[in-house]
Amino acid sequence: MSNMKLPAPDPAPGLPESFFDRIGGHETFGRLVELFYQGVAADPILNPMYPERDFGPAKERLQLFLEQYWGGPTTYSERRGHPRLRMRHQPYHVNPEARDHWLACMRAAVEALALAPADEAILWDYLERAAHSLINTFEPTPPVPGGNAE
Repeated sequence: MSNMKLPAPDPAPGLPESFFDRIGGHETFGRLVELFYQGVAADPILNPMYPERDFGPAKERLQLFLEQYWGGPTTYSERRGHPRLRMRHQPYHVNPEARDHWLACMRAAVEALALAPADEAILWDYLERAAHSLINTFEPTPPVPGGNAE
C-alpha cells in the first residue's frame, strides 16, 4: 500500500466557496492574528490586559474563533463551546479607548494581508462591529500598576 497523499477534493459542485477558503484559510487567519498581536504587544492600553505576557493562548483562541466564524473548522466550539464574546470579555476593561486601540492594531494587521478590496471590506466590517459590541464600560482606562501615572 502506498503512502501517497491524495489531493484534497474539489468543493462540492454548486456550493459557494466559504470566505475562509476564499481569503486563504488557516494560513491567512494565522498571519492576521500574528500581526495583530505584534501590535498588541507594543500597545500601552492593550498589552497590560495580558498580565502573564503570554499571548500564545489568546492567539490560538482568536484564530480558532475567526476561522470558525468565517466558515473554517469548528474547532473553537468543539474546545470552548459557544463563543459568548460579551461574556468572555466582561472581566476586561473594554472602554472606547481600548476599542480604538484594538481596532488600530487590527486595522494594521488586516491591511498587511493585502486582501482583495471587497474581501477586506467584508472582514473589516465584521471586526469593527464586533469591537463596538464588546464595550462594557465608559470609565477611563485605569493606570497601569508600576506605570508612569502621575
